[in-house]
Amino acid sequence: MRKLVFLFVLFTTFGVVAGAADVVFKASAPEAVVMGETFRLSYTVNGEGKDLRVPELADFEVLYGPAVSTSHSTQMINGNVTSETTNTYTYTLQSKKEGTFNIAPATIKVKGANYTSNALVVKVLPADKAEEVSKENGRSGTAAVGKDDLFIMAALSKKSVYEQEGFLVTYKLYANPRKANVVGINQVKLPEFEGFLTQEVELPQNRQLVLENYNGKNYGTFIIRQAVLYPQRSGKITIPGGSLDVAMRVQVATTRPRSVFDFFEDNGGYTDVNKSVSISPVSVEVKPLPSGKPASFSGAVGNFTMTSSISSDRMKTDDAVTLKVKISGNGNIKLVKNPEVVFPNDFDIYDPKVDVDVKTTTAGSSGTKTIEYMAIPRYAGDFEIPSIAFSYFDTKTGSYKAITSEPYKLHVEQGKGGGTSPVVSNFSNKESVKYLGQDIRYLKVKGVRFVPNNELFFGSFMYYMCYLIPAILFVVFFFIYRKQVKENSNLALVRTKKANKMAVRRLKNAGKLMKENKKEEFYDEVLRALWGYLSDKLSIPQADLAKDNVEAELARYGVDDALTKEFMDILNTCEFARYAPAQASDAMDKLYEQTVDAIGKMENTIKK
Repeated sequence: MRKLVFLFVLFTTFGVVAGAADVVFKASAPEAVVMGETFRLSYTVNGEGKDLRVPELADFEVLYGPAVSTSHSTQMINGNVTSETTNTYTYTLQSKKEGTFNIAPATIKVKGANYTSNALVVKVLPADKAEEVSKENGRSGTAAVGKDDLFIMAALSKKSVYEQEGFLVTYKLYANPRKANVVGINQVKLPEFEGFLTQEVELPQNRQLVLENYNGKNYGTFIIRQAVLYPQRSGKITIPGGSLDVAMRVQVATTRPRSVFDFFEDNGGYTDVNKSVSISPVSVEVKPLPSGKPASFSGAVGNFTMTSSISSDRMKTDDAVTLKVKISGNGNIKLVKNPEVVFPNDFDIYDPKVDVDVKTTTAGSSGTKTIEYMAIPRYAGDFEIPSIAFSYFDTKTGSYKAITSEPYKLHVEQGKGGGTSPVVSNFSNKESVKYLGQDIRYLKVKGVRFVPNNELFFGSFMYYMCYLIPAILFVVFFFIYRKQVKENSNLALVRTKKANKMAVRRLKNAGKLMKENKKEEFYDEVLRALWGYLSDKLSIPQADLAKDNVEAELARYGVDDALTKEFMDILNTCEFARYAPAQASDAMDKLYEQTVDAIGKMENTIKK
């Protein structure tokens, strides 16, 4: 019994110590604040901290602090007990001047060991310019929100680029926090980037409004989409505009008459309204790549390095040799073509294995492309693989850069299986290799059988039928093919016939997202399935689709009001559910079944 108690105490103590061993000391503060306003600087450590040393805050005035708060948590996982104590030290600061200021790391001591926090950067924005705020009785809702209070900007990191040079496009929502209290975004219609290769920048899930000063006013900004674009042609390319609906919570003023008995001002209540915001198109000037391209240039634009290595320089026949080429850097690395490697003629060459590891951020796409070339020597001797050449266009210097590897000398010895059939060595791939000794065909003198003349296939009934049946089939298939070509030439009819198939494909993807409990992606995919189905079925471009004209078109095709209302309800549910609190899985199941059922009913109603 004592032994069991001892083991329990030992494991418990070990679990507690293990839980406390990973000390995290973190500093946090807003990215941007307004001049003259207060904000909080917090330091959090998951342990019993002592001797907190905060850096000198000369650029800020410390109004209060530190305020200390403590929280405890204990949990047991697989018999391991972990206990954690979290202490938070909070300072209330006020900015003294505008600008961007660095807050150096702080230090703290936990169980005799010193820990250092992360550094911070705080941007102090100027205060808003004085503006006239008129209070008119009876005005409320979106009427009080002007075009300068809520808008979207499409910002390009570069206005002039070379062909295949990447640049960042950012769609950012600006909202005046005093007038537009944004609670959600609906009906997003962002443009397609035609003429560009697009690499999406992954945005964090817990995005929040960030203060930014624009034209003398402070706005709460929210990044809707970021992507790195690589233009595929030269000239002026215009990125079309778009639109989205912003859900806002606005104050509703009352219109009751004032009297001498009114002591407090009645500010009214609040209501949620939608406001449509348009996105203006933007253009970028794409310059063609200059002349003088090296022979090894295959379209790489950016800044790259190349390294190569070989598995072995001594081998036997029938042993594989692997030549690995690694291209790393920043640019259109996914479009980089494989460098040409010239193997000796006496080698069997196989298709290269390509592995691309690319990460896209606001700085562009960067990563590594690894190409593995494999070949097998079939003949003993000394061989050489020439230097591998790779070139790219450097956008920083505006010139072409060439990189070459060293040549590789190989010594091949005869293997165990060689020597019986000499290989013809003037071919470059394994399909062209032929063996001597297989080229001679001898006359057969045994097993010969003579057939009577009346048993010959030539001139028989079956002989003529073998010609007649293919001719008839050719005529039949010719007319069928002409009919299909005629139908395919009618693009609207083709889209209408394939509308259900495309919608089912998108809904299958939505079903996978539902099983993975990816709520926002699930509702986005259902929306795309519905809008794509309606666009194909009604032969209306998606850019021209709206709820009003959809209802009118469905009525024109004889769709009853109940089915139309069912479609509109599904659209509204998807649009609001993406920004609503987490939905239960059964709600997504029900919506998925409603969508499948609604599309099935529509297929039975509209038949083209």
